[in-house]
Amino acid sequence: MSLRSIIIFLILVCTFSQISAQSYELGKVTIKELQEKANPKDTTAPATILFKKGRTFFSYNNTNGFSVNHVYEFKIKIYKKEGLSWADQKVRFYIGYEKMNEDRLEFSDAVTYNLENEKIVKTKLENKGTFKKNVNKYWNEKTITLPNVKVGSIIEYKYVLKSENIVRFPDFEIQYDIPVNYIEYKTEIPEFYIYKPILIGTYQVAMDAKLASGNQSFTDEYNQTKSLTYRQINTFYKGTDVPALVKEPYLNNVDNYKSTIKYELEKIRYPDQPDKDYSVTWEGVATTIFKDENFGKELNEKDFLLEDLKRILPNIESKNDRMNVIFKFVQNKMNWNEMYGCFTEKGVKKAYTEQTGNIAEINFILIDMLKLAGIDANPVLVSTIENGIPVYPTRTGFNYVIAAAEIDGKQVLLDAAHKYTIPDILPLNVLNWKGRLIKKDGTSTEIDLMPVNVSRDYSNIYVKMDSSGKMDGKIRTQKTDYDAYSFRIQNAGKNEENYLEKLEQQLGDVKISEYKIENKKTNLTNAVMETYSFVSENQSEIIGGKIFINPLLFFTRTKNPFNQEKRQNPIYFGYPTQEKFSLSIEIPDGYTVESMPNPVKILSENKEIVYLLNISNSENKIQINCSKEINNSIFASNQYNGLKDFFQKMIASQNEKIVLKKI
Repeated sequence: MSLRSIIIFLILVCTFSQISAQSYELGKVTIKELQEKANPKDTTAPATILFKKGRTFFSYNNTNGFSVNHVYEFKIKIYKKEGLSWADQKVRFYIGYEKMNEDRLEFSDAVTYNLENEKIVKTKLENKGTFKKNVNKYWNEKTITLPNVKVGSIIEYKYVLKSENIVRFPDFEIQYDIPVNYIEYKTEIPEFYIYKPILIGTYQVAMDAKLASGNQSFTDEYNQTKSLTYRQINTFYKGTDVPALVKEPYLNNVDNYKSTIKYELEKIRYPDQPDKDYSVTWEGVATTIFKDENFGKELNEKDFLLEDLKRILPNIESKNDRMNVIFKFVQNKMNWNEMYGCFTEKGVKKAYTEQTGNIAEINFILIDMLKLAGIDANPVLVSTIENGIPVYPTRTGFNYVIAAAEIDGKQVLLDAAHKYTIPDILPLNVLNWKGRLIKKDGTSTEIDLMPVNVSRDYSNIYVKMDSSGKMDGKIRTQKTDYDAYSFRIQNAGKNEENYLEKLEQQLGDVKISEYKIENKKTNLTNAVMETYSFVSENQSEIIGGKIFINPLLFFTRTKNPFNQEKRQNPIYFGYPTQEKFSLSIEIPDGYTVESMPNPVKILSENKEIVYLLNISNSENKIQINCSKEINNSIFASNQYNGLKDFFQKMIASQNEKIVLKKI
């Protein structure tokens, strides 16, 4: 099964299996449920969602037309102390509309049940236990804390979200980091609205759909009661025994693989009116987005940039050189306000004057300047890793926009909002499978965001040992491309003293001196280079007069990151890498090499990962060359056992000892 099909399935088949007719209603808690000590199918679970129910239905009024209501009910059992966090529930709701009223959210029926003296004790949440806070200009958040929650409790609550936004429903999550015993979701959608239902993840719920009658009563402008009758599609989803979603190492965003039902509006069909398309095709998405005044119009605001453009591009003929100069200029001039988005807020002109803007404003300025300089440049819509993966045509699935400049038939991807990016080196959370390049004429192209070039991390180490096992040495490291970018974003703002203190600990409590670094904050297209001297007294063991040394010293891996028996999700490395170590070890006078590890070459299937270890001895020097290449960014879960075995063999190789004996 391909990675695409692993991640997402479009719901096409309306099959339905019979599930137990057990009643799932709030307020019906039994002594047996309260006495249960563990989930019988997952005894490690700190809590379990006994059931989650959802219902989405439409309301109508004469002023605003149709709006949508989303009702959710939860019943949760707490088994362990780690599960007590489920007593705190928070839900965000959107308030950033320009032409619609903000969403409204209300909690109700929040109750805690405990078993005391073989009797069920019920504690209700009072109204004062609900809190609302403003997250930002777009979102508010409501929070409740269920009272008197302890190990063994059962908690229940309900909330209703009312919204005028009918374009996209909130995601209905099926899977959580605890098991779910039962799940159901019902949608009642008037025939006027055609939605695209999508099921993300590998858990497949049962589904049934049927045509039914719908009716709405409303008051007209003359204060008379009217009735609106129509047909509607009622769809019912249910499932049982949904496993907990495991947070595994080397995973980009666990929510990308969480089983979830999504609904997005495709088309509106009102009687006696032409159909209104929303997101049936990518071309429709591109056209719709460009029509938005905070997108297409802002990509035509160029004249205010001319004066600065002439100043920074005197007699530069090469398009590539022009691109680099413009990119660096925008990157240095503009400051990101840490707001994502594919649309401008205050507009590119004001953002340019204030030298501060959101992602769209900064990268639109970049695109506008590139176009003025005669370079073909277009926006690329992106969904960041934490936002998920929009596989099917969607207007709402993107939350980020970058620039693509085409030079000599090659697309160069650019993001000027971050201070340590360079052409074709994007922020790590932007490396999320595919982006969508869109043009004013309505055409669009899928853009692969995953890096192809290998990022390198090379270390050259020279070591001189004495007979006590003490080591004096020098290290020189070079990091390129994404390895250099990762280093810069992690360390460029750190105090050097604090950085070195942490580095000394990472290398096994060595003492570092004569530290120098190049290209840490400047010359970003060049490798980050570190050089330093070190002293170590704990990188060898002396047993029976012999000295035992790990061939990679403090760079030796000792633990396999892949230690699970089974893997649920794909394995994500971020970008292709090559890690290489070249060591020269001068052994103490009076010693010779008794034994060394054998050379090793390990290849994964299709040579996607390659490990090499070569070691030789000449007179009083040992030469070691070790490299590991990962030539793919992501591996499917069915490759997990091979990866686990590969890393285990690599670790075993690195932990074979060099043995020195006295002459």
